[in-house]
Amino acid sequence: MGQRRTSSSSAATTPSTSRLKSLSWNGVNGWIVCGGENGLLKVLKLDASRGGVDKKGGGGADKKGGGGPPNLSIKKKTLEGHKSSVVCVCWNEKFRKLTTSDQNGLIIVWMLNKGKWFEEMINNRNKSTVRGLSWTADGQRICIIYEDGAVVVGSVDGTRLWSKELKLQLSHVAWSPSGRSLLFGTLQCEVHLYDASGNYLSQLPLYCLDDASVDDRALKTPQSRRRLEAQTTIIGLDWYDGAEGVRDSSQPTLAIGVENGRLQLMRNEQDEAPVLIDTGLTATTLKWATDGSVLALAGTYSGGGGGREEVAMVQFYSPFGQHLCTLKVPGGGGIQALSWEGGGSLRVALAVDTVIYFANIRPAATEAAELAKERVEDHKWGYFGDAARAHRRTDALDVAVTHLLHLSVNSGDRPKQPGFGRARGWLWLVSSWRCLTSSCESGLSTTRNLRREGRVATTCTGTG
Repeated sequence: MGQRRTSSSSAATTPSTSRLKSLSWNGVNGWIVCGGENGLLKVLKLDASRGGVDKKGGGGADKKGGGGPPNLSIKKKTLEGHKSSVVCVCWNEKFRKLTTSDQNGLIIVWMLNKGKWFEEMINNRNKSTVRGLSWTADGQRICIIYEDGAVVVGSVDGTRLWSKELKLQLSHVAWSPSGRSLLFGTLQCEVHLYDASGNYLSQLPLYCLDDASVDDRALKTPQSRRRLEAQTTIIGLDWYDGAEGVRDSSQPTLAIGVENGRLQLMRNEQDEAPVLIDTGLTATTLKWATDGSVLALAGTYSGGGGGREEVAMVQFYSPFGQHLCTLKVPGGGGIQALSWEGGGSLRVALAVDTVIYFANIRPAATEAAELAKERVEDHKWGYFGDAARAHRRTDALDVAVTHLLHLSVNSGDRPKQPGFGRARGWLWLVSSWRCLTSSCESGLSTTRNLRREGRVATTCTGTG
């Protein structure tokens, strides 16, 4: 796939105006990679361990994904090699590799050796922009797509398995959980299905583009569908691989999102009755939590015209389309990327302008004592051998944003003048971080369910 290099990557100072374009959180090792303008590429190591609480707070260390804010300890490594905006970053957690690509088409595969990041492999097609990178669930194969329709599939050792020139303008790619098929999103708002060898199978119908406000006869006209497709574009394809289990065998695992805020959640590529959601946002990106229990959709909300300022926000949904929570995010540049921590945690990182926000999501019962008294009816029970097992019901999940942390990736490693803050009985040191508190209040969104032709549509309005 490319020539191998073993030169070491040294740290360098990046311009303070470099805006973030990409973000990915390695749930196994805790690394966070962020890419941005002017070749910005940093790997962050966040110490999210919990310390003790103050005398009034009581209790001890909290579990992963809950409680107060983490200890504010972070390590930064700057990786040199890209000269233009780093638009795609992707971890291979199984083999501890990092793949990055920039606006000029340069692809670099990095690996960590004795605490230093090395360029293991480099490739530059010098012809088109890389629009997507995706590894299979087992980490054995990677698919690289270019905007001009070129597709390259290679193995983890760098061997090119196959390549094709599709007559499509590609924008997104996703492997199926089994690794037997590939989904390609196009700039023309289409989704095409291919097998793992690059053979065309079918085009997925996008039911989410149907306009519920017009007559059903108009929905069936090709002219109406083409007009709607021309007005929007795909912003995300994410297919949960089931690596951390599935809470409900009937839950959707494939999420397709378009810029006009429509979502289509499918149980498989042949699902003719998907969950349809109209979020009301101008969407930018989406991502399943690593256990498939929550879908996050990022975008902006303008409040229905009248010259109101656009507000960046994230909406959280259950796999069945239930709106769980809305998080407003500071910053006027919008949310360019988001990534979940992994390992069952519901922490999410958001790339906004030149900073990363970390939001801590957890069940709305925030007190540890209440969490310890979870009702039996909130779980489904089953038997495996002679042992009983329980897991939390998807329809019982109710989330709230408890803390929002702010980190600038362009600033130096020296922290700012420290101060102290307190929330919910927790006491922590605030250095180069800011901590904000938000919650999921009732009335943030109004939902109504529409059933048509066996499909379920949810419209969310008034997300203010």
